[in-house]
Amino acid sequence: MTELVDDRALLKGAGLRVTAPRLAVLDAVRARPHVDADTVQHVVREELGKVSVQAVYDVLHALTGVGLLRRIQPAGSVARYEVRVGDNHHHMICRGCRSITDIDCAVGDAPCLDPHDHHGFLLDEAEVTYWGLCPDCRQDLRDAS
Repeated sequence: MTELVDDRALLKGAGLRVTAPRLAVLDAVRARPHVDADTVQHVVREELGKVSVQAVYDVLHALTGVGLLRRIQPAGSVARYEVRVGDNHHHMICRGCRSITDIDCAVGDAPCLDPHDHHGFLLDEAEVTYWGLCPDCRQDLRDAS
């Protein structure tokens, strides 16, 4: 019940009306990080009954627009949604099972928001995607050899 109260406050704070579909979408995305819209739709329908595909897409768009959700779309994948917003984190994606894992901002010789040439842009976010094999897929590959 605490999350429901928090979600109501989040929606109101973002200037959105509190509706059952909005609450259900937030709950579905929170429970399934990096979830796609089709899965959100199925989860919301299980909870609320008849909800149109367009209604779910409209809610995802509205929540993304006010910064309550983040939309990512890795190469070769449908759009995914997450509630982790505003911290400039990145993602690791397994080439085998396509699992997605959050990773904090890239580190190294150059900070991730400091490119060699800004080309006049005022930067506020960098999107970095790491590709590879997760531990389970690496083990499956070893087992198959």
